[in-house]
Amino acid sequence: MKKLLPVFATLLLAGIFNDSYAQQDLPYKASASSDFKIGNPAYSKMVLELWKDWDDNTFDKHDYFSDTVVMYLPDSMVVRGKAENIAGAKKYRGGMTSAKSIVHAWVPLHSNDRKEDAVCIWGTETDTWPDGRVETKDLHEVWWFNKDGKVTAMRQWASKFGQ
Repeated sequence: MKKLLPVFATLLLAGIFNDSYAQQDLPYKASASSDFKIGNPAYSKMVLELWKDWDDNTFDKHDYFSDTVVMYLPDSMVVRGKAENIAGAKKYRGGMTSAKSIVHAWVPLHSNDRKEDAVCIWGTETDTWPDGRVETKDLHEVWWFNKDGKVTAMRQWASKFGQ
């Protein structure tokens, strides 16, 4: 019983902290959601497979996209539709000699208030172009899923540190 006391104390404090945090007068209200729990890990696997497909230049390998998928890219480009996204990704990735990703972290999320699932992923991508140029960028992406388990949207942020 003595060994369980720290566990119970930690859980109690976490519960108190969460309740008091949720009741605070916060300076912003989330436009989408701020009520999340850990989501479906199967969606994380799908996103990781899509990252691997990108690296392997086989972005059409899995049928994970809804017909109306929308991708928001860091250059302000918005691509709508499954066929358009796959064709655009294949054309862009096909212009590279290689792409290699390092995944730093991911987390599947479920929005309790909006009843939506998403996966957030962070990583670094190093792209090599036919002229020998190498570009490295840090990525943050959010992938959203519909009730059928298909990707409905992806938003990507990219930064180039030290370049």
